[in-house]
Amino acid sequence: MPEPHLRAADADRTAVAEVLGRHMSAGRLTVAEYDDRLARAYAARTYGELAELTTDLPTAEPAGSRVPEAPAVAGPPAGPAGGGPWAAHGWYGSSVPWAGGASMRAAWASWLSTAVIVVGIWLITSLASDGWLYPWPIWVIGPWGLVLLAQTVGGQRGTSCDDQRRLPHGGRG
Repeated sequence: MPEPHLRAADADRTAVAEVLGRHMSAGRLTVAEYDDRLARAYAARTYGELAELTTDLPTAEPAGSRVPEAPAVAGPPAGPAGGGPWAAHGWYGSSVPWAGGASMRAAWASWLSTAVIVVGIWLITSLASDGWLYPWPIWVIGPWGLVLLAQTVGGQRGTSCDDQRRLPHGGRG
């Protein structure tokens, strides 16, 4: 395990966010807990701060509860020597595509919760004003929903920046 006082990288924070998303999708975290921990993950500066966010979460999921993931892209070995909790969560060398699995479910959950909130605000203000107001929530949830739908239907096309970094030729054909 990396030493707790060492500074964490953006990739480390993103990996913790993916882990938290999987645990929220599994029902171990509420949306409020997930939002709080996600904000703390992106604000974390050290490995110790990141480790605090997952200490009460199991590192292994029960047999049969996990959906098979896409094969990993060939690249450097995952994690530092010794592994530890970082390797158990797949924090290094994670090749889980954004367009699928728990990350996509978390994205749709965020979209749905935002849609409920903005439509609720619009509905309350419309009822309070004795007339239907312009349906502005469509401009909040419409484009976001279209992007999510395209990513859900299209899957992972092309390569991500992480995949290009792992290619032996530095992302060149």
